[in-house]
Amino acid sequence: MAADMRQASGMVDRGFVRRAMQTPMLEQSREMSLARRWREQQDERALHELTSAYMRLVISMATRFRNYGLPMADLVQEGNVGLMQAAARFDPEREVRFSTYASWWIRSAIQDYVLRNWSIVRTGTTAAQKSLFFNLRRLRAKINDLDDALVSTESRTWIARHLGVPERDVETMVARMSAGDRSLNAPISTDGDGEWQDLLADDSATPDQAVEARRDASRRRAWIADALSALNERELMIIRERRLGEETVTLEILGQRLGISKERVRQIEHQALGKLRRTLEKMVGDPEKAGLIPNT
Repeated sequence: MAADMRQASGMVDRGFVRRAMQTPMLEQSREMSLARRWREQQDERALHELTSAYMRLVISMATRFRNYGLPMADLVQEGNVGLMQAAARFDPEREVRFSTYASWWIRSAIQDYVLRNWSIVRTGTTAAQKSLFFNLRRLRAKINDLDDALVSTESRTWIARHLGVPERDVETMVARMSAGDRSLNAPISTDGDGEWQDLLADDSATPDQAVEARRDASRRRAWIADALSALNERELMIIRERRLGEETVTLEILGQRLGISKERVRQIEHQALGKLRRTLEKMVGDPEKAGLIPNT
């Protein structure tokens, strides 16, 4: 099995396909016996015989997805992954044929690979979107709607109703599948003046915004430092552990550390926050608007 998988990672030659197709199918009793030996004893010979008998499922399933422009060898390799996952999870006591169970895992593994690699843009995340991606071409061919870039209103409505998705999702998927990925370094025109990346909006802060943000952050730090200086030692320790650390320390732990109840810690924290608020109000007027204290 390992040798076959290594071979599948390159070109899928005729010898590999012929061996897979010539491997005899298993009787249900033999299939269950092998599955039990693998599950209970980790018998690798049993695993090899079980999975080798169903390599034909991998090749058959991979063939269905070859029109997405991905290497057949890679589709087979991903199908092999699904087959091995099926063998690892198969429970022979459920009295389900391994071929039936494995088909689902093989298809899922190949579909996930296609979705990850068909485009650099993530194509489908929900089950409905995945169904739309893999069924759109078939349904459009069924109703003779063959324009790659456009979909008629009637066709869009029919496909959306058939798959149970919004019509806008159908339109978006048609646009994605009809337009391939484009390099951002590709020239905008034949004259070679400018690239597509030159048209991308820059969402980063402008130099004045960056300077203003640094100044505001420095001012806020100074305000908070002044406000904290109004707290006593115990209040400051509780506020730092409860509000200023990367991880919040529980009331119970602080109570044990200070030798008081956790309810008393909560009261001190509440009093300290009130003191901070009053101090900051004197300096800035509205500490929530200034981003100094959460609006709790």
